Amino acid sequence: MKKVLVTGALGQIGSELVLALRERFGTENVVASDYREPESSPQSNCEPFTRIDVTSRTELSNAIETFDIGTIYHLAAILSATGEQNPQNAWRVNIDGLLNVLELGRQMDVRRIFTPSSIAVFGPETPPDAPQETVLLPRTIYGVTKVTGELLGDYYVRKYGLDVRGLRYPGIISSETLPGGGTTDYAVEIFYKALREGAYTCYVRPDTVLPMMYMPDCIKATLDLMGADRADLTHFCTFNVGAMTFSAEELATEITKHIPHFHCTYEPDYRQQIADCWPRSVDDRAARREWGWNPTFTLESMTVDMLERLRARL
Repeated sequence: MKKVLVTGALGQIGSELVLALRERFGTENVVASDYREPESSPQSNCEPFTRIDVTSRTELSNAIETFDIGTIYHLAAILSATGEQNPQNAWRVNIDGLLNVLELGRQMDVRRIFTPSSIAVFGPETPPDAPQETVLLPRTIYGVTKVTGELLGDYYVRKYGLDVRGLRYPGIISSETLPGGGTTDYAVEIFYKALREGAYTCYVRPDTVLPMMYMPDCIKATLDLMGADRADLTHFCTFNVGAMTFSAEELATEITKHIPHFHCTYEPDYRQQIADCWPRSVDDRAARREWGWNPTFTLESMTVDMLERLRARL
């Protein structure tokens, strides 16, 4: 069989997606790649692994040819908070890298490509419960690149017939891998601080409400979309996917039910402005209708699972 390539495989989502794909297709059939080398740890993605700078079309082309790649999960990206520190680099990685993947995909007979989008595509003009089709006027370079990525993906679907698919990920919460510079990182950091120190200083206001998703549901949504019959899809690169919505204070309160001495304070920083541009929830009826999306975890069940897993590891 043709193999699967995952770019950005050492990131928060990539590290767990690689494991899920290898369980489904076999370790030898899923090639992990990143711009840095994996560390030696239980969570690292071992062989097969190849180092790729996605802004180099030559490096990508060599990997596709060498490993006989038929499917690409393109996760390599600079995230929202990090992107604001160097917008030019965020554009280079997020857009030049994606364009390389799309161009090589059509030239080298890659059958299917996944490229994630984000709730960062939305802006203050978007309704609080973001519709599937709505105004997209983001206020971050990350959001700008994700809107551009959605348009590029849809263009390659219609212009070249390339099978490109994508989800607008909400904030992702994981018990296995630390986040990598996103605005919603507080929803992961708070668990580590609660267990290690019993206290956390959150960088957004307590009333900040954002759509979130637990990593098992994130992986499930990604694999479900990629496994869907293309004939059933009306949308391609722009699917809203929701799971749960809660405020920073509601998350802290839920953790306190399990760690009574935990105390959370709030000191909003520049990331608050980013969070204020995003919707409180998303309308994901298109995903539910077209490929059967149905999340598993709630705030309550996610909190229990997160604390159990982190306690066992920490």
